[in-house]
Amino acid sequence: MTKPNDDDIRFRVMRALEANPKLSQRGLAQTLGISLGMVNYCLKGLVEKGQVKVSNFRASGNKLRYAYVLTPRGVFERARLTKNFLQRRMAEHEALRAEIAALQEELGAENAGQGTRRE
Repeated sequence: MTKPNDDDIRFRVMRALEANPKLSQRGLAQTLGISLGMVNYCLKGLVEKGQVKVSNFRASGNKLRYAYVLTPRGVFERARLTKNFLQRRMAEHEALRAEIAALQEELGAENAGQGTRRE
C-alpha cells in the first residue's frame, strides 16, 4: 500500500468529522491510524481555510471538548477530495489488476514449461 498523501489525509479527516463531529483529535488519530500531531496539523489547516468550524460542547461533567463541523466550503472541498481520491484509487486498482494478470500469465508459462521437462 502506498503512503497516503496530504489530500488523502484531509479527505479521511473530513469524512470522519462529517460522520462524527464530536470525535476528539486523539479519537481521530486512532480511527484513521495517523499521529495525533498530523491530526492537529490537518485540523489547523482546515480551520484556517474556513472548511471546518470548531465549536465547544460539554462532554461530561466539567470537561470541555470541541466539535469539528464541516462548513459549506468544507463540504464542497470534501466532495472535490472524494472525487480525486476515487480517481486515484481506481487507477491503483487498474494497475494492480494489470500486474496480477501479468504475474498469472508468467506463472502459467512457467508451469507449462515445467510440465514438458523430463527429469
